[in-house]
Amino acid sequence: MNKKRILFMLTGLIVVTAVIALFLAPWFKSADPSRSVFINQWGFLPHQNKIAVLFADSTKPFTVTELKTNQPVMKSKTTPTETWALAGQPVSRADLTGVTEPGEYRLNIKGAEPVFFSISTNPYGALHDAAIKAFYYARAGLALDPAFAGKWHRSAGHADTSVQRINSTSGNTTAHRKGWYDAGDYNKYMVNSGITTYTLMRAYLDHPDFYTNRYWNIPESMNERPDILDEIMWNLDWMVSMQDTDGGVYHKLTTLNFAGPVMPDAAVAQRYTTAKSTAATLNFAAVMAVAARLFEEQSEMYLERASRALAWAQDNPQQYYRNEERVSTGEYGDTALTDEHNWANIEYAISSQNQAMLVRSIKQLADVSVPSWASTTGLSYLSLLRDARALLPASAYEKLKRAFSGHADQLVTIQQNNAFRIPAIADDFVWGSNAVMMNKAMLLEVAWSLDNQRAYRDASLALVDYISGRNPTGYSFVTGFGKQSPRFIHHRPSEADGIADPVPGWLAGGPQNGHQDNCQYPSDLPALSYLDAWCSYSTNEVAINWNAPLVYVLGSIVADPL
Repeated sequence: MNKKRILFMLTGLIVVTAVIALFLAPWFKSADPSRSVFINQWGFLPHQNKIAVLFADSTKPFTVTELKTNQPVMKSKTTPTETWALAGQPVSRADLTGVTEPGEYRLNIKGAEPVFFSISTNPYGALHDAAIKAFYYARAGLALDPAFAGKWHRSAGHADTSVQRINSTSGNTTAHRKGWYDAGDYNKYMVNSGITTYTLMRAYLDHPDFYTNRYWNIPESMNERPDILDEIMWNLDWMVSMQDTDGGVYHKLTTLNFAGPVMPDAAVAQRYTTAKSTAATLNFAAVMAVAARLFEEQSEMYLERASRALAWAQDNPQQYYRNEERVSTGEYGDTALTDEHNWANIEYAISSQNQAMLVRSIKQLADVSVPSWASTTGLSYLSLLRDARALLPASAYEKLKRAFSGHADQLVTIQQNNAFRIPAIADDFVWGSNAVMMNKAMLLEVAWSLDNQRAYRDASLALVDYISGRNPTGYSFVTGFGKQSPRFIHHRPSEADGIADPVPGWLAGGPQNGHQDNCQYPSDLPALSYLDAWCSYSTNEVAINWNAPLVYVLGSIVADPL
């Protein structure tokens, strides 16, 4: 029995036990928000800041009791009230940071319902493994075996061996196998695959020792390659198939319309590749260049594909994508491509060791910003700071680092002035607001790794606290984890499989008051406008690019705890 098999079996037992325990945790929804206490429902590290928040118009006495002994370990008062306009109510905070001993605790605040919290040396390991395993559950063209998928096993769907070109009259078909379903739907989009695949590759590049012996029971867990690399390869293979012979890349693989709430094997409408686009081609070029650094045995092939994509994009700098007349699925349209051009050039320069190209590229670099599928400047900074130090003049590298640290400092300042003590502002509450929070946390984790400033890790952990329950909705936003987690995500397999529990490990989109669907929301306030319902695709859908930064952040914390 080889080393990987032994480690895989041991890790599998630990993860399964942890997930079962979390699924058996009581699920509740408080009927009276005024009596609710909002707290991390996943558990704290011993020396992590531990904050509970409640709606209150005055300070309240509180007691923390250790459950094993039933003895109080802390008595204090909550803070004077502050108001977070995005939640619309005065709040007060209970600071529990002084409790550091691993164990189970009860928090009683006068006038509020008691809540329970835990402290342990590894509260986030099982969560990380579930968040990355969600990508296995999202694989196209693969039957999910009960040995790996448990009760969420399913038949294969969308082999994508007979895909048509959208406006072709030849009738010819091509094969575009593998890849991940993008979100709650069954289509595959190059632009969104770009940031997703990069973020997972970044996780491995930044924490290779952590991932070398980390397994979460997927079909490839028995081979000698780390599971995260096997998962990344599943999507890279699809991405490679989407490049045309001229170097350009098709924008997406899609049906004409979204499928209904059915399982993948029942969604049998004809699938198409759409027009090529500059955005898709540049995302492809950047990802292929990074893959060349990650997969030595295929490095030459990935770099050559990146080179051809860059050449096509240079000849077609403004080939913007708009849905064809018959197509009504996600567009991922982007007409501001300076950031993508720069990102692709930077990644290619790093992988090809082209110092002159790299120095030219950083002169075009915009200010640090939170990454998203439409805004990739932040990704350029991550690669420059983590992978390009040896290629850059010392002065240029230090300038980039100061700019990055300055952005992290701004997030810390926002956190300190927020009533919930999270680095969030009104502009964060967009479609996929929880991904905004996790991408901020990813930047903070990288800043922590570069400078070892405790404030950066504290702010990152505050954002983990936010998605794990310290938010005005009271939800832990990852399916299957926490006492109150989403049950009715906008995710076709979870809706159609006849199983009460949704597929675990998915990060729900999160609150935002755009109300792009026809649901009835409990509030119009941005931080409260969330609904755990299938109809709420604007707040309760899941997506691969939202899970990827969650994986990065949790992996970074588990690999390098306080």
